[in-house]
Amino acid sequence: MAAAYTPTFIEPLPPLRGRMQENAPLAPFTWFRAGGPAEVLIRPADANDLAQFLRALPPDIPVHAIGACSNLIIRDGGLPGVTVKLARGFSSISSETNGVVAGAAALDLTVAEHAAAESLTGLEFLSGIPGTIGGAVVMNAGAYGGEIAEVLDWAEIVTRFGDICRLSAAELALAYRHSALPPGAIVTRARLRATTGAPATIAARMADIRASRAASQPVRARTGGSTFRNPPAMKAWELIDAAGCRGLKRGGAVVSEKHCNFLINVGNATAADIEGLGEEVRRRVSAASGVNLQWEIKRIGVPAMKPEAVS
Repeated sequence: MAAAYTPTFIEPLPPLRGRMQENAPLAPFTWFRAGGPAEVLIRPADANDLAQFLRALPPDIPVHAIGACSNLIIRDGGLPGVTVKLARGFSSISSETNGVVAGAAALDLTVAEHAAAESLTGLEFLSGIPGTIGGAVVMNAGAYGGEIAEVLDWAEIVTRFGDICRLSAAELALAYRHSALPPGAIVTRARLRATTGAPATIAARMADIRASRAASQPVRARTGGSTFRNPPAMKAWELIDAAGCRGLKRGGAVVSEKHCNFLINVGNATAADIEGLGEEVRRRVSAASGVNLQWEIKRIGVPAMKPEAVS
């Protein structure tokens, strides 16, 4: 069971039109397939449902938001308080003359495909980013020559206090893998700019991205995407490789042989194995090059056990 914040039960929590579950397993949602449960997991019906719930929730109860969990480690002790997972009520996508409006739960790939079907170009890069639009806004996701900062008009959010707001890209102050989202706020939908393009050209670009990703990344493995941010004018994977970390193991976790900025669960790795392996990589890179790698994967929750030794 998740390390409890308080002896919380569902009954005293504010009402919700969506679904609510105690001691909910979260590992099946994560791409690593590891980690502990949520003390309480909610799936609100829509933005108003989420806003009303948070407005009535005591401010001292922790709130965590998860999406596709493609770039996330949930520690083995789980998440205390309330975990919010946006689902069906937040996955709609609509096209406009010069862009799309997408719910936070819409997959990046699905948004790219929707835009392509409408002959809209500029969002092809999203097809190479695993995850959801909500997560992409929060971390200013980018790949293959594009990033959210270049296409975002606005994002709608629900604050920790239950207010629904719309913030412009400028107000979010998007930077490399960072946004100035208010503490505790949850993105619910966003508008992305696009322009009319040639369908064949759009399709070719997306095919190139798929092929490049399949050739260079362990896309079929239980992984969490790029583990560390690229330092200025450097590539994280090159530093990791030079430090001799390719293939490094800790318990059921290993540094990918195909792309060594990826960690993989090759068996029954715990979240502690995965995070511990990442910390060992950071230590070895620092010793070899003097560069302190910064995590790109988000790590949340309560630790529960000591990781296995590195081999």
